[in-house]
Amino acid sequence: MATHTAGPEIERLIQLLAKLPGLGPRSARRAALALLKKREALLEPLGSAMRDAAAAIRVCGTCGNLDTTDPCGLCRDPSRDGQVLCVVEDVADLWALERAGVFRGKYHVLGGALSALDGITPERLNVASLLKRVGGGTGEVILAVNATVEGQTTAHYLMDALAPSGVKVTRLAHGVPVGGELDYLDEGTLSAAFKARRGL
Repeated sequence: MATHTAGPEIERLIQLLAKLPGLGPRSARRAALALLKKREALLEPLGSAMRDAAAAIRVCGTCGNLDTTDPCGLCRDPSRDGQVLCVVEDVADLWALERAGVFRGKYHVLGGALSALDGITPERLNVASLLKRVGGGTGEVILAVNATVEGQTTAHYLMDALAPSGVKVTRLAHGVPVGGELDYLDEGTLSAAFKARRGL
């Protein structure tokens, strides 16, 4: 039988932290303890920052990014190439590409990937708005979806949906990562690398 170790406020904090990706019950308990030990330096500023973010963050009506403005800063940036549209599953993917600094066009966030098991159909994703945007003179659509079964299903669906527009559709290459050793790669990655091989 578990013994009572903390008040309801602390237990609620732990339970909420445990819902974050990468944090299980033990990690959440450690994180809560660290916050409580440094209440003035960590807990209070974090609470304030979270309240501010909850009040200010908007979903961009154009691309689906999260920002404090709508349209977001990326959509409003005149230096970005509006002819190239990069389609990602989630805002986290958009942020990863921005951190890498490899893309200077515009984005479109689908809000997930197709999954029959989870009941995620094209109608539940931002596909209709993507098709509208492409009709506005986009030259290329890059499908930067995850290399999962759901991601590949989504990519095939989007290729078919975009075909009537005549827009050029490309996909990110999949295969051996930079610094990767063949011995440590799974069969799916090796297979994708062979299929995506190119001349030197």
